[in-house]
Amino acid sequence: MSDQVNKKPPVTTNDAGIPTANDEHSLSVGPNGPLLLQDHYLVQKLAQFNRERVPERVVHARGTGAFGYFEVTADVSQWSKAAFLNGVGKRTPLVVRFSTVAGELGSADTVRDPRGFAIKFYTEEGNYDLVGNNTPIFFIRDTIKFPDFIHSQKRVPRTGLPSHTAQWDFWTLYPESAHQVTYLMTDRGTPRTLRHMNGYGSHTYMWINAKGEKFWVKYHFISDQGVENFTNAEAGAISGQDPNFHRRDLIEAIDRKEYPSWQLKMQIMPYEDAATYRFNPFDLTKVWPHSDYPLITIGRMVLDRNPANMFNDIEQLALSPANMVPGIAASPDKMLQGRIFSYPDAHRYRIGTNYNQLPVNQPQSEVNNYNKDGAMSYRHNGDQPHYSPNTFNGPQADTQRYGEPEGVVISGEVARTAYTLHPEDNDFIQPGNLYRNVLSETEKEHLVTNIVAHMSQGVDRALQERVINTYWSQVDPDLGRRVAKGLGLEVSVR
Repeated sequence: MSDQVNKKPPVTTNDAGIPTANDEHSLSVGPNGPLLLQDHYLVQKLAQFNRERVPERVVHARGTGAFGYFEVTADVSQWSKAAFLNGVGKRTPLVVRFSTVAGELGSADTVRDPRGFAIKFYTEEGNYDLVGNNTPIFFIRDTIKFPDFIHSQKRVPRTGLPSHTAQWDFWTLYPESAHQVTYLMTDRGTPRTLRHMNGYGSHTYMWINAKGEKFWVKYHFISDQGVENFTNAEAGAISGQDPNFHRRDLIEAIDRKEYPSWQLKMQIMPYEDAATYRFNPFDLTKVWPHSDYPLITIGRMVLDRNPANMFNDIEQLALSPANMVPGIAASPDKMLQGRIFSYPDAHRYRIGTNYNQLPVNQPQSEVNNYNKDGAMSYRHNGDQPHYSPNTFNGPQADTQRYGEPEGVVISGEVARTAYTLHPEDNDFIQPGNLYRNVLSETEKEHLVTNIVAHMSQGVDRALQERVINTYWSQVDPDLGRRVAKGLGLEVSVR
């Protein structure tokens, strides 16, 4: 704003572009008389002010973001025909939104919480949205549990206060949460900056090449800045000192031209492997071991431009895992399947049925369809027919070029059931391996400290004992013993 100080200011107008008579005084009957309803500028100004907030996102409300590009650094044509991936050196513009999951719009952005890591690629074949987190797994594996999960993380209706009791009650009743909760309770639950954390597509997706061959894939965005985290005490102190710390850090880094970047590395599983893999590869609570499917670097993402307006560019940014371009498709992941409906439905409620016409959501490719009208509609296709089929050269689907991938055979009885069990579907195997084989001794100490601090906030003894006996001791007996000791409990952990 400083570079605007010496410029001649523009003339104030109303929202219709009509110059206004005065910025300071309402229209009144004499200097001391009542105001007049005919002061349309005053009425518009107050009415707009009353409506300048759209409904807060139910999840991922607290966020920030930036613009940049994705650059292909390796030939991936053997795996995907997606146009934006079809040449080494090719760049695609994008926007990224980072967010906390449970935090409200006014909450601190350094609290312990998973971080949303969502990307909109403006490709020549339409927008491709990859909506992930800074964790490769999630708390649940079936989307029908998602509203209950979020309710357990939000404020209790009676008191309007958050409840750690509700969180631990839910988590222990669904042991599938153990992998994500273990990850969250490490220091990776409190990243130092948004630049110093990795991002993951989390779900399994399908890639299809030009020959129609199919592959299952996972996305890993590995930070070029390295991974750095706050301790629990540091994160708490920063939250009190500067609740906007992460947003401020990202804006200032880009202003300094210290552009953050990430390497995109893929895990690629041959299509046939999924049927016989030793656990369900579509289960969002599990990772694929790198020893089975090593990371393959295919590109890099760079953020080099801050939003011009945080509300227009980030708050109204609408990302959806339903947006998949040719060459990329969904997997049978039950969480992904539910999100494909849930995200665009949330956007229609929050910012209107024509949310894709907002500048930040507009694709950079042509839009041709038979959708029309609705609130805030301003894009149209002129004299193009508004119904299908027609004989007036209206848009038609190209089923040869853009048809659904062939050969995807899914069969079974229609029923409400869990995933088919595999030999390694035990919910405690992977979090146990994370504790035993990945964390250093210092990281283990911090994990215990973080768990004890969290469980000490309003969680009664009976629930604490249940958490240790049925949860942490199942992840690893040593972890169960250490948490019990930290809480001062006499719990027998074998």
